[in-house]
Order: sequence, then structure tokens, then C-alpha cells
Amino acid sequence: MKLKTHGRYDYSAITERKDYSWPGGKRLAVHLCLNVEHFSFGEGLGNDYAVPHPQPNQRSFAWRDYGNRVGAWRLLELAEAYDLPYALLVNTELYDYCPQMVAAFSKRGDEIVGHGRTNGERQADMSLDQERACIQEAAAAIEKHEGKRPMGWLAPYISQTNASPDLLREAGFRYMMDWPLDDQPVWFRTKHGPILSIPYAHDLNDSFECVSRRTPSQLYCENLIDHFDEMLEESARRPLVMPIVLHSFILGQPHRLRRFRQVIEHIVKQRDKIWLTRPGDICRYVETLPPGTVPGS
Repeated sequence: MKLKTHGRYDYSAITERKDYSWPGGKRLAVHLCLNVEHFSFGEGLGNDYAVPHPQPNQRSFAWRDYGNRVGAWRLLELAEAYDLPYALLVNTELYDYCPQMVAAFSKRGDEIVGHGRTNGERQADMSLDQERACIQEAAAAIEKHEGKRPMGWLAPYISQTNASPDLLREAGFRYMMDWPLDDQPVWFRTKHGPILSIPYAHDLNDSFECVSRRTPSQLYCENLIDHFDEMLEESARRPLVMPIVLHSFILGQPHRLRRFRQVIEHIVKQRDKIWLTRPGDICRYVETLPPGTVPGS
């Protein structure tokens, strides 16, 4: 029996790969991805903390909009207090809705990552031409406002089609974060050349944990600390990437931020041992490594 395959990458055991280090001889790269999202009122998709209500679901819309009005600003203050670099994963409709919020992160040098036009749509529901337009329009909007095209992409709802890697590479993207397959970067094959897959948390994603799994914030933050400690120890044997995934309407809530601050304080105590970075910088560094070092290269 031969199973259908995606054809994007080959199997590679993490214990059998070539060794390398991150800049400065560091072995663990840690990056923080902050998702900021926007939705149409009364239609489309979205998270809900209970059984979804019929549209117009004002409570769900308002809860998610809390992230743009309040939560993102709290997380910005957190980043400034601890000198944290962010990757801001942006629905580009935010440039029309609350441009000052995106600009506040951009001004401090945070990386702007493509995250579609709105989280009210999924690429998996689109035709090929519709998906190409979505990717191209989002990239063009970021370039218009930031003065340069984005390097990276995460699909709304982490939802890809069979053509997504090809369309992303065609649009000039150098990395994506939609495939939770590894704790190291992996090169994917596309029709237009390779694109890098950078680790993005699927398991300890605050949205999945707090909304879908109902994990208490105390336990979620304990898990993040355990995850960090284990990866830091393992990184003596091999280079690793630990993503920390935040959503402004989830981790921007005061009670969750209170606990999450303890996670940040635990991590920054080890700042001299880790590479606290952004996914775009990981991509740039991987692109400099000799062929054959990173799987798929």
C-alpha cells in the first residue's frame, strides 16, 4: 500500500542531522509571535469562548476586538519592559481599522508577518485564483505601509491548500509557519524554488490552549516554562527553535498576562544562553548555512 504524499519534504530524524549553532554559538532560538486580527461584524468565522451564537454574534466580535483596543497595547508594554522582540502577525484589514496599533509595533522594529487580509476567511475555502489574490493583496498592503514586502506568512486559521506553498513562494515569501512538523527549520519544495518552514507552536498555542482546550492560565504558563527548560537542556545536543504564540485578545487579558509575565521573567534570566529573536532573523541565518545543513537544502 502506498500512501498519498504532499511531496514538499522528505523524512528526516532530528537525531541524524548535521549540527549547527545559532549566532553567537547559541543553541536555542526563541521567538514570540503576536497575532493581531480583525473580523467583519455579523459574518464570517471566528473564535468563541462558548457555544457559538447566531450572527450577529456581538459578544464574540467584541471579545476579539478587545485585543486590538486593549490587549495588544498591554503586550506592547510587556515587550518594552523586558526588551522583547516580536513578530507581529497582521491581518492587513487592520491598516484600515486601527493603523496606529500596527504602527506602534512597527516603530519599535518588530517584524511584520503576513497573516492574510482578515481572520474571517480561510485559504482552504478559496479557489486557486482567490487564494493567489489573498496572498498578493496582503503582501502588497504590508509593502505599502511598511515600505518593504514581508518575508514570512501564517495563514488565517493556519489553513492552507495544496497550492499554498507554491503561491507563497511565487509572491516572494521566504518562509512560512503553517506546518507544525519540527523543532528545527525545514526547507520545503515548491514550483518556484524552496521556502523555509519555521516552527510555530501548535500544541502550546494560547488560542488552542485557552479557548479550545480550556487549559487554566496557571497550567498553561507552567507548561511553557517546562517546555522552555526541556528545550534549553536538549539544545546542548542539537539546535532548536521554541516559538511562543500569543493572541492579543487572549494573552492580553489581565489575569493571563499576570501569569505570562512570570514565564517571560523565567526566560529572560537565561537571555545570555538563548537567541531571543524573530522568525525573519532565523530565516536569514538559515539561508547562510552550507547546503545540506538544514533538511531539504
